[in-house]
Amino acid sequence: MQVRNTATGFGVVTIAMHWLVAVAVFGLFGLGYWMVGLSYYDDWYRTAPDIHRSVGILLLIVMVLRLAWRLANPVPRPLPNHSRFEVLAAHSAHLLMYVLVFVAMISGYLISTADGSSISVFDWFEVPSVTGRIKGMEDIAGLVHYWATWALVVLAGLHGLAAIKHHLIDRDDTLRRMLGTDRRQH
Repeated sequence: MQVRNTATGFGVVTIAMHWLVAVAVFGLFGLGYWMVGLSYYDDWYRTAPDIHRSVGILLLIVMVLRLAWRLANPVPRPLPNHSRFEVLAAHSAHLLMYVLVFVAMISGYLISTADGSSISVFDWFEVPSVTGRIKGMEDIAGLVHYWATWALVVLAGLHGLAAIKHHLIDRDDTLRRMLGTDRRQH
């Protein structure tokens, strides 16, 4: 398998980052959904948010690298059986998912640093607050974070369903290309 993308297929770096981000996004969403229901006396009350914030910061780093990789390494051409609508919808969905991931991560960062404190990433390093104390910022950022993450998960779910539709109904290589198992040579 190629490291870089080719005109007909994705490279191993793109594929690995795609699936890493997908797992992180759905994992963070599940963890976030679960942890908001924890009580003060729950054993995970402090641990779950620390994990959520740490993985979120690491995801931000991966997404910056992924965006740089994407800009330096264009995606393969669309498959010949894809309609103009499908190509436009796919490009629009990908762009919106990038925007939503960054909005979710930035708003999550602003929630956690609204009181001026930094974020400890698994005790490996600290990410300082760039805003200092801003009264009420966590409420606004929380609302943005809530809706951005829901929109992201719904859109990512539709993205996955579209890939399954291409695989099972259209019987094309759309999903295989992102699994690194397409039938055509790179």
